[in-house]
Amino acid sequence: MQKEIERILPSVQKPARYTGGEYNSIVKNPENVDLRFAFCFPDVYEIGMSHLGLRILYGLLNEHEKTWCERVFAPWPDFEDKLRENNLKLYGLESGTPLHQFDVVGFTLQYEMSYSAVLNMLDLGGITVRAAERGEREPLVIAGGPCAYNPEPLADFIDLFCVGEAEEVLPRLLDIYREYKKSGRGKRDFLKAACALPGIYVPSMYSVSYNPDGTVKEITPEKGAPETVTKAVIADMDKVYFPGKTIVPSTEIVHDRVVLELFRGCIRGCRFCQAGFAYRPVRSKRAETLIRQGIDQCRGSGYQEVSLASLSTSDYKELTGLTDGMLEWCEPRNISLNLPSLRADNFSVELLERVQKVRKSGLTFAPEAGSVRLRNVINKNIDEEDVLNACRIAFEHGWSNVKLYFMIGLPTETDEDILAIAKLASNVLRVWRNHAANKARGVTITVSAACFVPKPATPFQWVAQDTRDEFQRKARLLKDAIREKAIKFRWHDPDTSFLEAVFARGDRRLGKVIETAWKNGARLDGWNEFFSIGIWEKAFEECGGSTEFYANRTRDRDEIMPWEHISTGVTRDFLLREMDLAYKADTSPDCREKCLGCGASKLAAGGKCDV
Repeated sequence: MQKEIERILPSVQKPARYTGGEYNSIVKNPENVDLRFAFCFPDVYEIGMSHLGLRILYGLLNEHEKTWCERVFAPWPDFEDKLRENNLKLYGLESGTPLHQFDVVGFTLQYEMSYSAVLNMLDLGGITVRAAERGEREPLVIAGGPCAYNPEPLADFIDLFCVGEAEEVLPRLLDIYREYKKSGRGKRDFLKAACALPGIYVPSMYSVSYNPDGTVKEITPEKGAPETVTKAVIADMDKVYFPGKTIVPSTEIVHDRVVLELFRGCIRGCRFCQAGFAYRPVRSKRAETLIRQGIDQCRGSGYQEVSLASLSTSDYKELTGLTDGMLEWCEPRNISLNLPSLRADNFSVELLERVQKVRKSGLTFAPEAGSVRLRNVINKNIDEEDVLNACRIAFEHGWSNVKLYFMIGLPTETDEDILAIAKLASNVLRVWRNHAANKARGVTITVSAACFVPKPATPFQWVAQDTRDEFQRKARLLKDAIREKAIKFRWHDPDTSFLEAVFARGDRRLGKVIETAWKNGARLDGWNEFFSIGIWEKAFEECGGSTEFYANRTRDRDEIMPWEHISTGVTRDFLLREMDLAYKADTSPDCREKCLGCGASKLAAGGKCDV
């Protein structure tokens, strides 16, 4: 580490965020590698180090003898100020090397509100922010993650996007870059060659024209670039790379535990959920693979908790065998098993007994909507009795802390649907009173309400978001309807959800707005301490354009979306059919009950989903 950095660390909060040197981190001799990769997470250390994708790609890239992947996180403002005051650059944790000295700088885009942090990290690292102005000797800047399904708002700043799953395509991309670097050929030649790989999108090779009303008229690829970029997909989850060891953070992080990914995709088809559509087709790991990987990671890290992760963990076909196998090893060592993402309609006594074998944690259910009608609209496919029965089982077995997640502002929502949330929470409290094993402990029922954000690649991508005033009104209505002290109410700030919708459905004209807001002080917008809606409103005033055009406008069925040339494999016709069913409050069966022909199965091995 640079001596100047060591000198300023005592004057900032949580200096362990910036020191590196953690157990299982990887340090190589720079003279023995020919490609330096900076994995950039545009949020603070505690958030980034909790992300499974970082752990996977960090280990995968460092498996290559000639590649050295280092980690870079967004600094807290106090550390940023010290870097700028002392004319120091943001650096890789493993070596202290300034960002601009890497060959490739890669960002993972998990959340639209991280966009200003991307620009800030580039600038702090000494890299030209705009891709068109970046010199040949500057790093290649790439990005991937969920937000890459609509990459257009960041198109001015990123050289190329990896759309979809990166484990196979990213090493191939870096091999091509390594060849071009050795040959001395220019970056433009490399970008043209990269277009041939699955899931690689080069924004500079596409031009966009607009209609007089501001909607997209046409997206035109240059010669050599595909008309449609289809996401990269891992066919065999048992064979894909998974790290045997994981970095043990030197300071507390959000999810400080071993995480096992059971499967990708989801059988359920909730119409608001981007991940449920974007990660199709469903592909699972075998239980024996997961047990081996879980034990290896526990042994290599010393963690005392294992989390089984997926979009809907209780839908994993081999869950009983997996939990039994893990508990056989974990229980004697006092290592707990955590099952998030549980559905109320397949929650059971047997499952609960497995969860509580070592220690109890809080239970979370996501009804999403208060009324059965609105749950049908979003295709949640659970009844109130499912929720109440799941809570009864939990209360009978000693649980006294239950969280219920909902969304407000869903399509077709009425005030009756909002009030139904309060009624459902009250009914859960009644179940506790009638069935609790230990009433002396009391109970806490937390109702959390997020603001609905229409996302690309979902049946609701055409739907208007509620205005911020309407979100506020609905939240007050719900808060006033919750009267029992045992029921706590929390809800998400509508300003950030509003901007999230702007960027989620935005086009590349927003690049100027993002850059202006960043120059005016936008940083770490996912954090309430630093988010300022005023900065963003001012940026839109300076740059022109309307936030309502992106967030609060219903799209025509035949409108060309800014992300029309990016494909998840799920067809537009299927999404439109699901939207039509939503407005009729009709549900669709899950993938195990019936294949609805969404189109994603053609990306699976043998053309068949693992449902």
